Amino acid sequence: MDKIDLKILRILQADASKPVAEIARLVNLSQTPCWNRIRRMEAEGVIKGRVALVDSRKVGLGLTAFVAVEAQNHNREWAANFRRLVQSMPEVMESYRMAGDVDYLLRVVVPDMEAFDAFYNRLIDTVAPKNVTSRFSMETVSSRTVLPL
Repeated sequence: MDKIDLKILRILQADASKPVAEIARLVNLSQTPCWNRIRRMEAEGVIKGRVALVDSRKVGLGLTAFVAVEAQNHNREWAANFRRLVQSMPEVMESYRMAGDVDYLLRVVVPDMEAFDAFYNRLIDTVAPKNVTSRFSMETVSSRTVLPL
C-alpha cells in the first residue's frame, strides 16, 4: 500500500458513497486506476465492506451493554461453543478475546433491559460461563469508525 491507497481509504472511511470520479479527483488519479486500486484493496480484504452507519437509539435499540465473560474452563471445546453462540446472536455487535482478568468482552445492543435479560439468559444457559459482568452505557461520549491512517 502506498500514499495514494491510504488517501483513498481515508476518503472511503469518511464517506463510502462518494463516486469513484470524485475519489479519483481528490487523489489525483483518473477513474480507472482509482477503481482498480479500490477493487484490489477489496480483494485483499483491506476494505472489508461498505455499510451505512445507523443510530441505534433512533431504531429502537437504546440499551448498550459491555459484557465481560470469564470462561468456565479454557479448553478448545468450550471456546468453540462460545464463539458459535456469540456469532449467532445478532445483539452482539463486537466480541473480543481478551488478555487480563476477563476472557471475552462483548458489546451488546438491545432495545431495553427485558431484551438484555433474555440475551443474558441465553448466554448463561448455553455456555455456562464461570462469571459474567455487565456494564451499561449511559452515554456515548466518543465513537469512531475511521481508522487513523
